[in-house]
Amino acid sequence: MRWTVQPPSFGRLRLRRAALRYAAHGWPVTPGAVLFKGRFRCDRLSCPILGCHPAQETWERDASDRPDRVSAWWRTRPHPVLLATGHAFDVLDVPARLGLRVLCTLRLRGGAAMPGQGQLRGPVAVTPTGRWMFLVRPGDTLRPELDDSLDVIQHGSGSWIPAPPTLLPEGPVRWAVGPQEVGWYLPHSYAVQQLVVDARELAAPAVPVPRLPRPRTAPAGAVTAPPPVAAHVPVAVPRQVSTLRRAL
Repeated sequence: MRWTVQPPSFGRLRLRRAALRYAAHGWPVTPGAVLFKGRFRCDRLSCPILGCHPAQETWERDASDRPDRVSAWWRTRPHPVLLATGHAFDVLDVPARLGLRVLCTLRLRGGAAMPGQGQLRGPVAVTPTGRWMFLVRPGDTLRPELDDSLDVIQHGSGSWIPAPPTLLPEGPVRWAVGPQEVGWYLPHSYAVQQLVVDARELAAPAVPVPRLPRPRTAPAGAVTAPPPVAAHVPVAVPRQVSTLRRAL
C-alpha cells in the first residue's frame, strides 16, 4: 500500500536539496516515513510506529551518500531527512538544559578547547521537543560519568537522527550551529562529553548547607550606646556595727 497524499512540491524539493547537500559531504542519509495528519506512515503493512522512523525496513544497509540514489528517494515524495549515525559521525543527544550550557560555553571560549584538544565547535541540531544533538567524530564510547545518565543518549552504529529541515508534529528540526558555519568540522567526542559533564554539575541543584547564626555587629562608624548601669540598691548595715558605734 502506498500513500499518495503529498504536501506542496516546494517542501519536497527543499528536503531533497538538504539530503543531497549532506550526501555531498559524505553523510549517509535515508528517507523517513512521510508525515500525514500527525502520523508518520511508511510502506510497511501494519507498521505500529507512529513517530518518526525510517521508511525502509533495511534502512541501515541502504543508507547512502550517492547523489543518484538520494535524488531518487526524494523524486516524488516529501520524506523526512534522516542521517545514519556511526559512520561519518556519532551524535550526543542531550536535553535543552545541558545543550544550552554547552553551547554557551563554546561561544564564550570561541569554540576552542583545552590545549591539544583542537576545535570543539561542531554542528548542533535542535528538535522541537527540546533535544540538542551534537555531531561529533565517531568511535568513542560514553564517558563513565555519563554512562548511567538517562537523559544523555549517544547515537552510534545502528541509529539515526532527524536532520533539518525535517518537519515533526511539534515543529521543524533546525540547526543551532549549521555544518556550513563550522566548515563541516566534527569535534572529538570525548572533549564535547567533558563539556556535558561540566554542564550537568552546574545544572545539579545545590545541597543547602546549614548556617550558624552570625553575631550581630554594629556597622563601622556607628555610635553605640553604653551598657546599661545597674540601679543603686541600698545595702543594709548589720546591727552589730551600729551597736559598736554607740559604744564608742
